Amino acid sequence: MKLFDVYPLIPIEPVRAEGSYLWDKQGTRYLDLYGGHAVISIGHTHPHYVQKISDQLSKIAFYSNSVIISLQQELADKLGRMCGHSDYQLFLCNSGAEANENAMKLASFHTGKKNIVAFKKAFHGRTSLAVAATDNPSIVAPVNETSNIHFLPFNDEEALEQYFLKNGNTICAVIIEGIQGVGGVHVARPDFLKNIRNLCDHYGALYIADSVQCGYGRSGKFYSHDYANVSADIYTMAKGMGNGFPVAGIAIAPHIKPKHGMLGTTFGGNHLACAAAIAVLEVIEKENLMANALSMGNLLIGQLQKISGVKEVRGRGLMVGIELEIPCNDIRNILLNEFKIFTGSSSDKNTIRILPALNVGSSEMEYFLNALQQVLSIKTSA
Repeated sequence: MKLFDVYPLIPIEPVRAEGSYLWDKQGTRYLDLYGGHAVISIGHTHPHYVQKISDQLSKIAFYSNSVIISLQQELADKLGRMCGHSDYQLFLCNSGAEANENAMKLASFHTGKKNIVAFKKAFHGRTSLAVAATDNPSIVAPVNETSNIHFLPFNDEEALEQYFLKNGNTICAVIIEGIQGVGGVHVARPDFLKNIRNLCDHYGALYIADSVQCGYGRSGKFYSHDYANVSADIYTMAKGMGNGFPVAGIAIAPHIKPKHGMLGTTFGGNHLACAAAIAVLEVIEKENLMANALSMGNLLIGQLQKISGVKEVRGRGLMVGIELEIPCNDIRNILLNEFKIFTGSSSDKNTIRILPALNVGSSEMEYFLNALQQVLSIKTSA
């Protein structure tokens, strides 16, 4: 059987990883500044993480949500304390797309309405409703098409207010990334998020804070939406939540009431997933990784702004978009092949995404900055 060919593959096979580094079969070391789409939050094979999963595996790896799994409550307690929403409720699932799918479904259940506001350049996942709320027609199959999703310009308060004025009573939710990832690392302005909160309150809609990529401490705060000093009704999370183990969740405000059968999952919240997620939170807290993400991000952003050939730097903490004056594909290839640095791309062909582990150090930042400066100097002078 052949693999279904949907991924353009980099011709490198990592076989070992530690911290911010990967090694291939030939023993070549690579600096990982992409973390497999912002997944590696506490560094590859962190000892505490490995031990926590190993210990749990020797006890029980899986049983369904038809029984008590006390690790789920332990995770909920730790998460609630660290994110500042201890009064919220946690539903566990497996991926960011599934988290967003359940968040939008829950909003429709709660409000009895079906229209959802999303934004240009948004990416919320590939499952049926999540992909319909993603601004990329090439990955939306005919069966996913729906008239229930309405795209508005990102950070455009007037367009948002006008849409609510005309359609507010039909809207069940607004879903927004605090920092757009795939769309090119565009930061939602605090005033824009505050306006979403106010409009949702006025019209009886729910504010869904997609924190799949921009959450879990990556921005320097637990959720990047926290920079607006408002609370969402539902926060979605995944990627960095498990440091590579498939785990996701939605944090749900207390005024949204559950009922049996409303949501469900077979694998979500299993014993191993919870062990992985608990380990991640423990490391983030013990090693003060949110503060490190902020300081390393400030260092990176500040130095990037001084490099010739860089048009704009966007982001917060360790979610950084570097818009170049030229297309970035060749730059990324040179960084990978000659300097052995993994970086990410975006839907904007000129923007490189930097999404390293939250415990990345200044030496790694300096190595990347020097490499980028060398590559751009050669390419822009050619």
